[in-house]
Amino acid sequence: MSDFSAPSSKQPEIEPTSAPALSDARPDDAAATEAPPELSPPLRAHSELSAAVAAFDEYMVRKGFSENTIKAFQNDLKFLSDYLGRDTRLYHITTQMLDEFLPWLAENRGMDFSAKTQARRITTMKVFFGWLHGVGVIATDPAEPIVQIQARTPLPTILRDSDVRTLLLKAQDISRDWQKPDARPYLLVSLLVQTGIKKAECARLLIDDIDIAQPQSPVLTVRYREERYRHKNRSLGLTPTIVPALQQYLAQYKPKDILFDCTPRNLEYVLEELGELAGIRYVQVGFETLRWTCAVRDFRNGMPEEQLRQKMGLSKISWRETSEKIHLLAGR
Repeated sequence: MSDFSAPSSKQPEIEPTSAPALSDARPDDAAATEAPPELSPPLRAHSELSAAVAAFDEYMVRKGFSENTIKAFQNDLKFLSDYLGRDTRLYHITTQMLDEFLPWLAENRGMDFSAKTQARRITTMKVFFGWLHGVGVIATDPAEPIVQIQARTPLPTILRDSDVRTLLLKAQDISRDWQKPDARPYLLVSLLVQTGIKKAECARLLIDDIDIAQPQSPVLTVRYREERYRHKNRSLGLTPTIVPALQQYLAQYKPKDILFDCTPRNLEYVLEELGELAGIRYVQVGFETLRWTCAVRDFRNGMPEEQLRQKMGLSKISWRETSEKIHLLAGR
């Protein structure tokens, strides 16, 4: 993770990268309601804002906030510290001061930003000061009265069931081409349609992560080394058709350790080309499209929401907006 530097006047706003909606990289003020952690060094109401921001950074790491969420919060709190002053005492910060923060960014710093960015910056203030209030550092929460802006991202486009079948059949045809068979498209799209794993998860899969010891019930294991992402570790059942596809792929490509020994972008190209060959024009076939498609198909097939949340590797916080979108997409 790298820090964001403050832009000079009239410089465009630096937007932290964020994953699309099925990722857990969404800031949420629910973190402020958790049990008070041990603070080191101890904070008091007369502590400087800079000390509170540093302690909050440690708290986010300890609680397993996603990398994108931490970057977004750090970026927003840097601007807030520039506005309030890093040496400002916590008890001096008022609701009126916070209410004037976004207008200050727009007018004094010449920054234009979307409603979604405004909503996130308000969320940052609510989470930060809610946390300080929740752990007893400040007596009242100055951000609590600030009205949150609701900014929803548009619903994604998913594949129709008929197009999923067409996509798989086209990939199967490619794997059986008598002149130049290629097993990778079928293995890749089969894994994504069945599991809905993210691009980064797919790109770092090891050969041993697919267990075919029992060919009738193969299992894919998604592993995260970092302790903070332990809730993302999961085992996902696969259909028996994955076994011959995997065996053909291994015989053809002969990977040594990593299953797909190429860049994530190359895998994107494989999916895009397959979608074009399948005649799918209303959406670009890619990891996010297949992830959402998998989630909605599982929901329509009756998978319990808690099981679906765990299958997608999402935190309970991230699941809130995601489940709403799945409900809307499933009803279309």
